[in-house]
Amino acid sequence: MTVLGHEEMRAALADGEALTAMVAKALIAVAAGRSSVPARIAAFAEHGLLGAMPGYVPGVGLGAKLIAVFDDPSRPGRSSHQGLVAIFDEHDGRPLAILDAEPLTAARTAASATVALRALARPDARRVLVVGNGAQARAQLELLAGDERWEVAVAGRDQDRAAALAEQYGVAVAPSIEAGARAAEAVLCCTGAQQPVVRAAWLAPGTHVGSVGGSQGPELDAETIAAASLFAEWPGVATSAPPAGAYELQGVDPERVTLIGAVLDGSHPGRRDEREITAYKSTGHASLDLAAAAVVRASLD
Repeated sequence: MTVLGHEEMRAALADGEALTAMVAKALIAVAAGRSSVPARIAAFAEHGLLGAMPGYVPGVGLGAKLIAVFDDPSRPGRSSHQGLVAIFDEHDGRPLAILDAEPLTAARTAASATVALRALARPDARRVLVVGNGAQARAQLELLAGDERWEVAVAGRDQDRAAALAEQYGVAVAPSIEAGARAAEAVLCCTGAQQPVVRAAWLAPGTHVGSVGGSQGPELDAETIAAASLFAEWPGVATSAPPAGAYELQGVDPERVTLIGAVLDGSHPGRRDEREITAYKSTGHASLDLAAAAVVRASLD
């Protein structure tokens, strides 16, 4: 059985196009009802939670993730994601691999947000703001910074760390989250915030918003949710309580939420006009973990 640690996982996930392609395949399978992925469950500790996420996507993989989301004592209001992914043979159930979940989670989440960005942003959109300073923001910048379509800026609640990230990835640093959001045509939120970091009043008509953080609270404000056309990975994002469902979508009519896989396979048009605000809300989904694990295993062959 293969066991891969942090640095080995980072190397195996370095092919961003292979990763986004496999994540798109998994999202299409979810939207088409071809996957078996129960809602995430969690055990709650004093300072965090341990979530369990099993799943099966035909032709992608069979496995389960155990992920601990805990407060980071060194950074109040932030959280860390640590855990492991167990992969099994989808034909006979043999255990095949144990993978470090931290780099896998960051990479597959960034790939999901990137797939949604490509599908939902206006065709003429260029300016993207990445909001965040931690591992998830780094993973998002790694995918976007080398793509010539996008003019990328970064901002965060700690602007000194945002400036360091901008220098590391060769992108711009926005003066603040608000200033960056007002200037952007797409805003990707990658934080551990427990309160909204982006406000509807900052978003110009036609902006695309991605939110992959908010494991312990809402990352987007209620006004953004009310104004936007909503997209997500899986059907239970609005009907399941957190941490399986999204904090932002509790009480939202599930009929308002379109699965992003339906946009990717052409069965839903996605964006309908250039002034529409689109919002992709990700809560994390085992199908994405299986997609990333498939890329890792392919890199080892």
